[in-house]
This record gives sequence, C-alpha cells and structure tokens, in this order.
Amino acid sequence: MKIAVDAAGGDHYPENPILGAIKALEEKDDLVVILVGPDKVIHAELEKHQYPKDRLLVHDAPEVIGMDESPAQAVKSKPHSSITVGLGMHAKGHAEAFISAGNTGALLAASTLILGRLEGVIRPTIATIYPTIRGFRLMIDVGANLEAKPEMLYQFANMGCIYASDVMGISNPRVGLLNVGEEEEKGTETLKKAHKLLKNMEAFVGNIEGRDILNGKADVFVCDGYVGNVLLKFGESLPDILEKLVYKVIKEQNISRENAGLVQQLLKKSFEPFDYQKVGGVPFLGVNGVSLVGHGGSTPTAMKNMIFNAVKIVDAKINDKIVASLNNPLNVE
Repeated sequence: MKIAVDAAGGDHYPENPILGAIKALEEKDDLVVILVGPDKVIHAELEKHQYPKDRLLVHDAPEVIGMDESPAQAVKSKPHSSITVGLGMHAKGHAEAFISAGNTGALLAASTLILGRLEGVIRPTIATIYPTIRGFRLMIDVGANLEAKPEMLYQFANMGCIYASDVMGISNPRVGLLNVGEEEEKGTETLKKAHKLLKNMEAFVGNIEGRDILNGKADVFVCDGYVGNVLLKFGESLPDILEKLVYKVIKEQNISRENAGLVQQLLKKSFEPFDYQKVGGVPFLGVNGVSLVGHGGSTPTAMKNMIFNAVKIVDAKINDKIVASLNNPLNVE
C-alpha cells in the first residue's frame, strides 16, 4: 500500500513527517510512503537518517501552504503545494491515501475540490477523537460546516458510526445528538428535525447534553461545526489546565517532593488513554478518497500512527460502506 505524506505540513516539518514515515516503514514491511514537498528540503533531512530507499520515495512539490494562510486562497494560488500535489496523486491512483499535519482549512478545501464528494453525501465533514472516561470517542462535525441541515446531521451520524466501528474498534457505537436538553422537543428547529431522522437509527440514544460528553454517554457525538469546534478547543485545553490546578494545590498544601512525584506519575498515567499521538490524525469523511489531518504539532509517533490510521481506513473500505449507508431514503417532516 502506498501512502502519500505531506512532508511540508505542520509546525515541525520536514523532520517530524519524515521521522514518522521511517518509523512506520520499520514496523510495517508491506508499506510504501511517498514524501511530498520541496525536493531539496526533504533530501537534506533524509541524509541524516537510515531508511529503506525502495519504500520511502520523494515527490517534489516546491510550494508550501503556511498554517496561517487563507485556505481557499492558498489552494488556488499554490497549485504546486505539497497538499495540492499530494491529493492530486491520490486522486489519480498513485497513492491510496494522503495525510498531513498542515493547514486544516486548506486540506479540507483541497480534498473537496480535488477528490470530490462521495455519491449521496451532501457535505463532507471533519470528525475528531474526543476524550471520555471510556477512552477516545468520536465527535462530528468539528469545523467543516458551521451550520448544518437536519439531513447533514443524519449523514454525519451514519459516517461517524461506520468510522467508530470499523476503524476505532468500538462495538455497536451509540449515537447522541448534542442539544440543550434530553427531551425531543428541545433545541432549534434544525435539531428537532434531526432528532426525528436519527430516531430511524438503532444506534441513536437521543439528545446528549454537555455534561454527558466526558462521561461517555454516547460513542459518536453529532453536532454542527460551530458547536463542535468550540468543544474541540475546550477539550484540548483540559489536560494542561487540570495539571496546573493540581500543581497549584500541591504547592499550596506544601506536599513533599516524594508525594508530588507520585501525583505526577498518577496524572501521567491517567492521561495516557487520551494521548492524541496514539491516533495521529482523523479523516475528512464524505470525500471521495482518504484524506487525514493531524495536529499541527504532531510528533513523529503521531505521524506514524496517522499513516497506520490511513491504512486501516483503506483496508476497511470505509467509503464504500458510507455510500451504501446513505442509500436509505430520509423522511423529514
């Protein structure tokens, strides 16, 4: 299997994407990785490492899309960027998937433009892993669609269920609709109509409130991109804030260095199930291909696992299952 990797994406390129690719090749011998980015920059970094030259290839893409550039403008003005070229290779069948830790907006725009939408999909969506006491679960959408029609939320739930089951390994995933109350009549007209649609799904457990997320009352949390993005950024702040609060109490209570060290070990152990590096990156569901995005600060381990996640998605034929799931007619009152 060939996976194209954006070697010019993220806060630590080309080092981390390249190290992640080498790690992936060391662990999986039936894999080929194509590094996409400025040829000279990539080769300068590769000279520092030992790697299988027959399975780690380089494809030149001289332009780089910065993390703070306007997504749509960057895609149009930089046709030779690593994102545009890498997705183009994937669209032409030269790679089974494309992954990047670069500009999320640019990657989504280019994925939609170059790969197109799957048959029946209204709008592609961004799904992300979210920490709960039951481990990582899925939240969808987290920024691609700031407003969503009921039919879109229904499709998000379908796509999210397939991903949670076949890639995340969650048996019989439960779907919850994020709302301001558990009752069916709560929320906006959009949410009320979405609730009626989602009732057709066996996996649907009803409306979910904010307090139910971290408790893992559902496995797939469905919302529009506005709500999802706010929750995503809030969730990202939790580990750091909790650590600061704990150490503030340690200092105020004059806890011994030995006990403070024990607390530190317990905190580190407690946060292990929420380590994003284990997943690496998440896909844009609904595009006619396999395009994954990772955190801008992705480590080599995160990049390696994003490659493995892409392999899982390809092997599981997620897109075929999404198209099949959307063939059922929707009944909107």
